[in-house]
Amino acid sequence: MNLVTAHDYAWIRTAPLFRHAMESGYTLTLIQGRSPHEVLRAMEAEPRGTGMGTTGLIEANDAHRAETDYDYWDESYVAGAFSTPGENGDWTLVLGFDGGLEIEGSCVQALSKGGRVVVHSTNGGKPIHLFHWFEDGELRTTFEGPSARDGSSPDALVPLMRAVGFPLTSGGEHDESAPVVDEKAAVLALAERLTGVRVTESLLQDATYELGLVPEQPAEEWAGLVIDITDAHGERLHKEWTYEEIAAASDRARAEANAPVVITYNEPLTTDRSQREPREPHEPHETGE
Repeated sequence: MNLVTAHDYAWIRTAPLFRHAMESGYTLTLIQGRSPHEVLRAMEAEPRGTGMGTTGLIEANDAHRAETDYDYWDESYVAGAFSTPGENGDWTLVLGFDGGLEIEGSCVQALSKGGRVVVHSTNGGKPIHLFHWFEDGELRTTFEGPSARDGSSPDALVPLMRAVGFPLTSGGEHDESAPVVDEKAAVLALAERLTGVRVTESLLQDATYELGLVPEQPAEEWAGLVIDITDAHGERLHKEWTYEEIAAASDRARAEANAPVVITYNEPLTTDRSQREPREPHEPHETGE
């Protein structure tokens, strides 16, 4: 039985590799029963040979960034994949220092058909730490904060999350009395519980990666906007707007901005004569000599 906890991943806070991942943004994906070649092909990645360890992966990605003249808006990146044993057979580990972009959602869903995919990432800027668990083509659980989960079965992982150290009650709420935990270390422990893959610094540094250039993903058509915020006190704000509502509001704002400006003047009903008529200039008094 796998009893790994957040404590077993304490190494991440002293590892230069992890510091690089957190600063640049990363995505680590574990895919059950698929080969590295199969995964990169599903990602529509252009083959870029192999890289020795994370050093080779970082060098390949840096070389690509130089080719794009370090264009901030270019979201293509070089990903590395290798096979490693885990629960019920081999898994493919995909690592990308991609700013936390993650593998495109429909691609991950397809890769999880008949198996399991676990993803965790950090965006590298104002830190957004995400976790996703896919099972047989379905997003079962996803979260940024452990007490604000979503997916088709958002509470299914609560027992495991508590076991690895997340401060949750048995009902999945934040537990104020629980010990403070390194939540990123807890995420890696949770991923291991779901995959059987123990991620270590040496595993990542020493692997031979199959490299692929992942192209920019086209902008997706969107049907609405959701704001879902949970503050430090656990209070949640959830608001949804449809595309039609946003378009109508934009049209109203545009119409108001383009409307002609009409300025009117209101004449006073009565006006003092001294204000309406100019005063005659004072004529000097003539005097005789």
